[in-house]
Amino acid sequence: MGGDADRTSRRRLDALGATSRVAFLSDDSDRYPRMISAPPAIELNDALDQLPDYPFARLNCLLATTRVDANRPPVLMSIGEPQQPPPALIDEILHASAHLWGKYPPVNGTEDFRAAVAGWLCRRYGLADRLVDPQTMILPVSGTREALFQVALLAVPRLRHGRAVPAVLIPNPFYAVYAGAAAMARAEPVFLSATPDTGFLPDLDALTPALLSRTALFYLCSPSNPQGAIADLAYLRRAIALARHYGFVLVADECYAEIYDRAAPPGLLEAADGDMTGLLVFNSLSKRSSAAGIRSGFVAGDPALIRAFATLRSYGLAGVPLPILAASAALWRDEAHVVESRDRYRARIDAAERALSGRLGFYRPPGGFFLWLDVGDGEAAAAKLWQQAAIKTLPGAYLARPDRDGNNVSARYLRIALVHEPEIIFENCALIAAILDPAPVRAQGPATSPGDQPR
Repeated sequence: MGGDADRTSRRRLDALGATSRVAFLSDDSDRYPRMISAPPAIELNDALDQLPDYPFARLNCLLATTRVDANRPPVLMSIGEPQQPPPALIDEILHASAHLWGKYPPVNGTEDFRAAVAGWLCRRYGLADRLVDPQTMILPVSGTREALFQVALLAVPRLRHGRAVPAVLIPNPFYAVYAGAAAMARAEPVFLSATPDTGFLPDLDALTPALLSRTALFYLCSPSNPQGAIADLAYLRRAIALARHYGFVLVADECYAEIYDRAAPPGLLEAADGDMTGLLVFNSLSKRSSAAGIRSGFVAGDPALIRAFATLRSYGLAGVPLPILAASAALWRDEAHVVESRDRYRARIDAAERALSGRLGFYRPPGGFFLWLDVGDGEAAAAKLWQQAAIKTLPGAYLARPDRDGNNVSARYLRIALVHEPEIIFENCALIAAILDPAPVRAQGPATSPGDQPR
C-alpha cells in the first residue's frame, strides 16, 4: 500500500469518529477499512464483585467528607507502619551486594537466606536441631501480604471432596487480604467472631463438623491484628488437631510475634511437636525489623506444601532480589535490634496507658502494637477525632464483616497504631480520651487484657 493510500485510509478512520469500529481487510484487492459491529463489553473476573473496598480506601472516603477544624498537623495512627529507622546493617549489606542487582533471583532464594530463617525458627521456638530443613521447608516471599493472598490459590480446590463449595475460615476482625484471597479462590469465606467473650480469638469449639468437613484453609493470626491476643500452645494444638482430622491447610500469620509486652508468643511450628503436615507459617521483617520497605518475609512448614507453593510462585511472582535476601539473612540472625525495638514499643504502650488507663476499655495488648478501644461507634469516633484533632484512626467496622444476624462485632471499636514516639503517643492519646470520653468513669483496676479472657 502506497503512502498516499495510507494517508487516505487514516483520514477515513479519523472521519468515522469514536463511535464506530473499523478494520482492514487482509486481501490487497480491498485497500479501505470496512465497518464491523460494535465490540461486546469487556467482562472481568466476577469474583472481584466479592471484594469490598479496602479498609484504608473506606477510611479515606469517610474523612474526605469530614471538615478538619483542628489547627495542627495530621497525626497518622491508622496504619501499622513502623516510624523508627530500620537497622543500619541493611544499607551496609545492600551496598556490599550491589553487584547482585543484575541477576535474576531464584524462587526458592539462597541457601544463606534459608539457613538464616531455619536457624531463627529453631532458636525462637526451641525446636530441635534440623527439624526445619532449609532446603525443603522454607521459601522467601516479598513480604507476607502477597504470599498470604496466594496461599489460597494453593490450598483451595474447585470443590471440597469433589462436591462441596470449599470454605476458608477467617477470624473476624481480620487482615483484609484473607478475605480477598478467599474470594479470588472462589471459596466461601466464613468469618469467625473473635470477641472479648472468646479471648479475641475464634472459638474453635463452636466450629461444626459440617463446616470443618468442607474447610480447605484456616487463617489464624497470633498475635491477632488488631486486638493483640495471643494463642497459647493448647489453642494452637487444638487448631492443628482439627486441621489434621478434617484435612485442611492451617496457616499461621505470625508477623507480630516479635512485638510483645511480657511473654513471647508461642508459634505454630512449636505446637506441631515435629509433624509439619498441613501447616504453613508466615513471617516478615516489616514489623520485627521496622523494614517494611524491603518487602521481605518467608513461609515455612510442610515440605509438600512448600514444594507446591514454589511451583505456583514460579508462574505468578518474581523472586526476592538477591541483595535483599542477603540483608534479610543478616536481620534474621541479629537479635539486638529486635530487643531494642521491643523495648521501644513497650515504652509506647506505657505512654498510651498513662493517657487512657480506665478509659475507653483500654488494655495493654499482649502482642503487637495496636490499641483496640471500645468507643461505642468506631466510625463516628474516627470522624470526630479527625475533625477536632486531625488524628487519623481506623474504625473497627472496616476490619470486620457482619455476622449472620447482621451485627458487625467490631463496629464499636477503634484501632490505634502505636508507631510514634512515646511523647507523641501520650499527647494524642490524651486528646483521644478528652474528645471521646470527656467525663470518664474511672476503673477500679487495670482493664482485662485478652490474655485473661476465656478462650
